[in-house]
Amino acid sequence: MLTVLGWIVFGFVVGAIARFLMPGPQPMGMIMTTILGVIGSFVGGALWNVFHGAPFMEPAPASWLGAILGAFLVLFIYGMMSSRRTNV
Repeated sequence: MLTVLGWIVFGFVVGAIARFLMPGPQPMGMIMTTILGVIGSFVGGALWNVFHGAPFMEPAPASWLGAILGAFLVLFIYGMMSSRRTNV
């Protein structure tokens, strides 16, 4: 149970740092920020595996720097996709 709580706290901190570093507004709440950080950690881990010859599909969380860079990338992609969305 402590591991899940640790992932939630880690994801929130990483997501908040990525949102702080990204210019412009990112209209999302605390839950989306946490999800952004957790997903960014796994994206950073996957990129680390690609560049260091480890198996790509083996899920591995990244360190702080890798997680922040991964969250920044996920936030950039999220911003690109959400800006294309139109209301009907």
